[in-house]
Amino acid sequence: MIARGFWHKRLWLALPLLATLYVLLVLGASRWLGGVRVDLTQDKLYTLSPGTRDILGRLGQPLDLTLYFSDRASHNLPQLRAYHQRVVNMLDEAVRDSHGRVRLKLVDPLPFSEDEDRATAAGLTSVPAEGTGEPIFFGLAGRNADKDRSAAIPFFLFAKERFLEYDIAKLLYELSAPHKPRVAIFSGLPIWGGADVDGNPAPAWTALQQLQQLFEVRRLDDASLATLGDDVDVLVLIQPNGLSQADVQAVDHYVQRGGRLLVFVDPDSEVDGDTASDLPALFHAWGVAFDPERVLLDRSRALVVQSPLTGAPVRHPSVLGLTGDEFNHRDPVTAVLNLIDVSSSGYFRLLPDAAIRLDPLIQSTTEAMSVPTARVRDARDPSVLYGGYKPDGEHYAIAVRLVGALPGAFPADAPAKPPAHEPEVILVGDTDLLADRLWVQAGTSPGPALMSPFANNGDFFVNAVDDLAGPSDLIAIRGRAVDERRFTRVEALRRNADDKFKAKQLELQAELSDTEQRIAQLKQAGHGHTGTAAQKAAVEQFTQRKLEIRGELRAVQRSLDADIEKLSMLLKFIDILLMPILVALLGLAYGAWRMRRRRAGGA
Repeated sequence: MIARGFWHKRLWLALPLLATLYVLLVLGASRWLGGVRVDLTQDKLYTLSPGTRDILGRLGQPLDLTLYFSDRASHNLPQLRAYHQRVVNMLDEAVRDSHGRVRLKLVDPLPFSEDEDRATAAGLTSVPAEGTGEPIFFGLAGRNADKDRSAAIPFFLFAKERFLEYDIAKLLYELSAPHKPRVAIFSGLPIWGGADVDGNPAPAWTALQQLQQLFEVRRLDDASLATLGDDVDVLVLIQPNGLSQADVQAVDHYVQRGGRLLVFVDPDSEVDGDTASDLPALFHAWGVAFDPERVLLDRSRALVVQSPLTGAPVRHPSVLGLTGDEFNHRDPVTAVLNLIDVSSSGYFRLLPDAAIRLDPLIQSTTEAMSVPTARVRDARDPSVLYGGYKPDGEHYAIAVRLVGALPGAFPADAPAKPPAHEPEVILVGDTDLLADRLWVQAGTSPGPALMSPFANNGDFFVNAVDDLAGPSDLIAIRGRAVDERRFTRVEALRRNADDKFKAKQLELQAELSDTEQRIAQLKQAGHGHTGTAAQKAAVEQFTQRKLEIRGELRAVQRSLDADIEKLSMLLKFIDILLMPILVALLGLAYGAWRMRRRRAGGA
């Protein structure tokens, strides 16, 4: 008992010493380790990539950033506030790595305040809060006072959270870049405007007008294309028909020097009188297959058009409204797009000996099929294209990004030294998507026509050019995404059930076809009551079997739900019951062990 009291006294003396030591460690860490940060997240969410640090390291002038966030109006929006904290952390990291060249200011723009007016003047947008309708700002305004240049992120969208660092680095680059990106466009289509078929003046296409607001755009002709220089940041080719070998060589030489190229080709350009376009010399050299004699049909994405033959509305399987499921959400070009309309589109594939990779940006569904271009051109009524429709069961790549070292089409013209950065190429298998008719509608109000978009075709065009125009540092940051944590076991159960479900569907379709053939045979052979009775018996037999298979389909679905429910109950048991039971058992075991020690000490 004496020894026990001795240790109790020692313990009470040690506790104040430990507390004092803890306080000293905290104060010392805040004093000497204040700038030390450890990012323990799996995706390194709070660590800047080398590309962003390179941009910060090359800043020549100080930049002022102002983050406008409606703190008071968002007090009931925990998800938005959590995202705001992540944005603040990312900006703090950029300020820390800029060595004083980036200054950050946080502002809460209250309603009807001067801060709200400044946020609006800087190009920021707001959304109304639920219930109160109070405007919520959550955007970033940047300014380079030395160059009198401003840029902004109007609103930090949840849909673009995975590209947060990319958007911030892009804004820093825009503020510090010596000039607007230069875009040169060669087009075989009348995108520049001029006169329509009746001789009336026609404005430039809306997609081009949007591009001209953001970039320094230059128009190329055959002569200027052949003498393409290094002062072009992005080269855009639209319906490149009639190019001479010198023109193709100039394009190839530009790419081999590390150029950025965006190409729109088409197996059936309706804007160009149903003509096709291709770049076979370049495509084959890069290992890309594009067949100008084949057009995509996709009945699951067919848009309703007016039949030129009957005037009735009909779904056209070559005029497609592609939705978010057909877009690459890991690429900033298509990450936040919702709908793109295409017409008589082609597709890209890799040649067998290709040394590169195709990353699809836009693709078809598995309900698509490929048909000869002539079949679509000759179809006066779109409904005839459904005759003999057989889906190929694969995704066709309509727009792709080329990844890897691109071989030159003319090795003799290869640059003497390797380029400073790798070339970037995006290919699109449709030119009609740029035309106004597929994505914008003119307003009816008097004055200049106000174009209202109903699809994201123009956004796709601008995004592609904007992505290519960025420096190699931005390209390195692109796609740094926050992956979803998926329920892989549940998804596996669903896939297995879907496979069974499809097998039952195929069985039903096969029996339906067989029964229809039998009925047709009975109709030909039976002319009296016997034939009619046989037909009725066959129909009744098929109907009974159809009901049985539908019951089996429901059983498959119930089996799927039962398996998922079983997994859910197991997880609930582990989380809600098993873990507390284990903790309680450990506590009881520890208590029993202490009691045993006390009894042993007392004895």
